[in-house]
Amino acid sequence: MTLFGAHVDPADPLAAAQEIGAEIIQVNIGDPQSWKAPAPRFPWDLEEFGARAAEAGIGIYVHSPFVINVASTNNRIRIPSRKLLQQHLDAAARLGAWGVIVHGGHVTANDPMEAGFENWFKAVDGLRIEVPLLIENTAGGNHAMARRWENLARLWQAISTSNNAKRVGFCLDTCHAHASGNPLQGLVDDVLAITGRIDLVHLNDSRDTEGSGADRHANLGKGQADPDWLVEVMRRAQAPAILETPSEGHTDDLEWIRSRV
Repeated sequence: MTLFGAHVDPADPLAAAQEIGAEIIQVNIGDPQSWKAPAPRFPWDLEEFGARAAEAGIGIYVHSPFVINVASTNNRIRIPSRKLLQQHLDAAARLGAWGVIVHGGHVTANDPMEAGFENWFKAVDGLRIEVPLLIENTAGGNHAMARRWENLARLWQAISTSNNAKRVGFCLDTCHAHASGNPLQGLVDDVLAITGRIDLVHLNDSRDTEGSGADRHANLGKGQADPDWLVEVMRRAQAPAILETPSEGHTDDLEWIRSRV
């Protein structure tokens, strides 16, 4: 059975999960826009939260801060990014999380793409990865590591030579794929041909048209993505799914997808 859930407010994540009927949840364990170390807002410490979630039968994923960019050639960004990612991996291990999601990042227009792929290899090779690290595809950016599939293939090849490669998986975001111009039709096969795995789906509709490059999520069936192919992605991916859609629609979204898969 496919497990479904949503990104929830960390102030009371288990109550939020129970309210919408989620089997899994995604949380931030710090300010997603900050370089500060994880500072959870849960009512409990990490270990107790993990124990309570396990007792309730709820799996937890952690989304790392959006500021992280381990591909960057700027030392003032790349080095703090590696440190912050390691802090989130360590915190997630204490929590008993099922994975840590991180965006693929980018280089600037003045940098060779190969530098970003090499920086990703160095990051993965130097991390202590006690829970799976899931790289997520992104919606925009001409110099992004994981927007276009040809770049994702180069990224995957680079990290595949690391001793930590088996601890790195992939998170497929349907809104990001749609916005980046990668059609949802055939999407799962395209990704599996590169990564060989899909560990998690961020199941999101898109407020904007295909190829817009805009990362704006919509509730399922209410955006610009083809609803039949959103369903087909879930059928083909055979992976857990987390909603990152507007929270007021989470209950309806879960009903929408469960009735179709």
